[in-house]
Amino acid sequence: MHSNTALQQEWITLQNNIERYEHSALWLKLVAVVLTLGAGSLPPALAPALLLILWLQEGIFRTSQARLGERIVLIEQLLAAGEADAGKACQLHSQWLAQRPGWFGLLLEYAHSALRPTVAFPYPLLLVLGVLLRG
Repeated sequence: MHSNTALQQEWITLQNNIERYEHSALWLKLVAVVLTLGAGSLPPALAPALLLILWLQEGIFRTSQARLGERIVLIEQLLAAGEADAGKACQLHSQWLAQRPGWFGLLLEYAHSALRPTVAFPYPLLLVLGVLLRG
């Protein structure tokens, strides 16, 4: 397989996975909305705890999605430069392992992703709404 073809195939695969992460994140948000609307039938602490879990799970998804995005940018740079080295294709995990932070660094990455406005919305509002609906 010609290396540009391998890089192009990797780009397509990664882009499809990024879109899947996007859909998964939207489903998490939808579940959070439904959970908030039905929170009245749950024990008082359970709904907020579940909302926080969904929020953090989305942060983890978005962190993984961002890693794929970083790899896509590198592939685009290689393709634009006419890079023909077949050894550059299919290196997502090797590249990530070479720069992988420790467990504390991973937790910081997840928290940072969870606090981005596009991820955080609508979780804080749903937490407040859940309290108001119970009151």
